[in-house]
Amino acid sequence: MPGVPAFILRRLYVKGSLQNTESGWGFTLKNSLGSGYAKGMQPMKIDEQELPMTSASFSQDGEDITFDRVTDKTTFGLKMNRSIVISVNGSQLTPGAHKVWMGFIVPGFGKIGFDFTDEVKSA
Repeated sequence: MPGVPAFILRRLYVKGSLQNTESGWGFTLKNSLGSGYAKGMQPMKIDEQELPMTSASFSQDGEDITFDRVTDKTTFGLKMNRSIVISVNGSQLTPGAHKVWMGFIVPGFGKIGFDFTDEVKSA
């Protein structure tokens, strides 16, 4: 099954958007590749440590949806030229560089994923 190379998917990440939040940390994706959706998510990783699927979420139509709830019926949609914020509940990140990996299960492509490294600025 054909995949999508990580270097192309990496373009989804909005450079400089990795930041701490009140409830943990998060970042922004912006789709300039073409509309699509995922029918499943893979566990995110931060600095090679896998995160629980229930700790990562995104907002869709005013509802926060955790990664474990993404299915054929509740998809992770990435509309063209739209941004989506990924939020992770838990500990905040230390200032400095961090490597994040995230993956999707996309119809016609199967499991695809990418990583990026960015810095969290100190407060």
